[in-house]
Order: sequence, then C-alpha cells, then structure tokens
Amino acid sequence: MSDPNLPPADGQGEQPPQQPPQQPYGQQPYAAAPGQPAGAVPPQQPYGAPAGQPAGAVPPPQQYAAAPAAPLDPAQDKQWASFAHLGGILWFLPSLIIWLVFKDRGQLTNQEAKEALNWQITWILAWVVSQILGVIIGTFTFGIGYLLFSLLIPWALYIVNLVFSILGFVRVNSGGTYRYPLNFRFIK
Repeated sequence: MSDPNLPPADGQGEQPPQQPPQQPYGQQPYAAAPGQPAGAVPPQQPYGAPAGQPAGAVPPPQQYAAAPAAPLDPAQDKQWASFAHLGGILWFLPSLIIWLVFKDRGQLTNQEAKEALNWQITWILAWVVSQILGVIIGTFTFGIGYLLFSLLIPWALYIVNLVFSILGFVRVNSGGTYRYPLNFRFIK
C-alpha cells in the first residue's frame, strides 16, 4: 500500500491539491477597514486602556495614598514612651526607631522618645570624648591615663546610662514624664 499523499514513484499521477496558507495559531484573518490599504494592521486598543483613549497613549498613574496610621490609645502611648527610655540600654537605635515610627501617633511617645534619643546622643558624645582623652592622656602618662579614660570612665558612663534609662522607664510607665540631667536637646 502506498500513501495517497505522496506522489507516485514514477513521477506520474496526480499532484495533491494546493491548500491555502494557514494563519499562525491564535491569529484570525481580518478584512481591511474602509479607507485603509489592503494588508494594513488596524489600530488596536491597549490592554486595560479606557475606551476612547488613543492607541499607544499611556494612562495617567494611579494615585495611591497610604492611609494614616491610627493614633495610639493612652495605654499604648504610655507603653511606647516608656520603651523608648528602656531601649537606651541598647544605645540609641531603639529610641530612634520608636520616635520615627510613633512620633505622629502619640504626643507622650513623641515627647519621651525625643528626650530618650537626645540623652543617647549626649551619652555617645561623652563616650567618644572619653576615648579620645584616653588616647591623648595615655600617650603622655605611659598607659595610666589610657586605663582611666578608655576603660574605667566608659564603664562608669554605661552604668550612668543604665540607671537613667531604667529611671526614665519607671517614671513614664507610672504615668509621669522624665527629664535626663545634663541632656543636650539636639532634636527639638
């Protein structure tokens, strides 16, 4: 048996009928619109564009506004304000983060987190000064000044920071406010 679609081996016989060219998958033939030359592609509407918008035009961007955060209730305000002071045990980052996140949501948190952050900046500056003085004095006193200013005074400063941070936490947590002694107000 031979395949009916193959030409005969001797070159004689009928050729199979010619089929029209097929369109690629998913495309349909179209007729040219009146007034357009044959074979011209009709204008297409961009996906998702509103009706009546010219082809190729970019729609205006959507304006998304974040909803403002809800204000803190009094218990939450007191809690975050007291945590801003207690966070001073871990240097300035907890106070900074609490102030940046909650400053617009609670008046007490804004006030106390600024106070705690100002104290942490003051404390860090005092620590840096003690280190610089330790190096300078240590070079002239053959290490005794270095031991004093680079080891003993920074530990004393850390203990002072620890005590004041805990005092601030307790005072604010009990419903009051706390002001650090010798605090420079860098952030107003």
